[in-house]
Amino acid sequence: MGNIGIMGGTFDPIHNGHLMLGEQAYREYHLDEVWFMPSGQPPHKKNHHVTAPDQRLAMTAAAVEGRPGLISSDFEIRRNGNTYTAQTLRLLRKEYPQHTYYFIVGADSLYEIEKWYEPDQVLTQAVLLAARREYEAKDRSMELQIEYLNHKYQADIRMLHCREMNVSSAELREKVSKGESIAEYVPEKVMAYIHAHSLYQEMKR
Repeated sequence: MGNIGIMGGTFDPIHNGHLMLGEQAYREYHLDEVWFMPSGQPPHKKNHHVTAPDQRLAMTAAAVEGRPGLISSDFEIRRNGNTYTAQTLRLLRKEYPQHTYYFIVGADSLYEIEKWYEPDQVLTQAVLLAARREYEAKDRSMELQIEYLNHKYQADIRMLHCREMNVSSAELREKVSKGESIAEYVPEKVMAYIHAHSLYQEMKR
């Protein structure tokens, strides 16, 4: 029986900001492991090309290698069709019922979570660890948003104290397509994989 952090995302590519968040959750909440779980077919990313799941998994595995407590998981990419967080948590609890799950999210997700598929299921099947970061559309503080969601859904949402890394995977894909270095944003092994497989070249105009 263990306390397992779930770090979900497209990871296209995974970057140091993702790793920093996972490592902070691992330390701050004394988790046994944090599973980095690339999504299969993310339902909200249909408007742009998403790198093949096996390549995103390979980058994730390379990124977490040698980092205590961080594990690369193919749990979502093994599934067919859209992968929704509510379904993933249900299946995890069914397959590994001995664990308690901690789902790691950014502040933006905390404000938008009621727009997700079955938000009540997400909020009641795992403890949510929410990373503080600036979010331009917010009309209430994170503390008030957490209080609101905890009360409405009987959720257990806790703050994750992690410094913000101001970079996104989309920005990194664009940098690679322009021939710019992303060495300061991703682990060396991830950068080597991107170059070896000529990823993100299709963005070149």
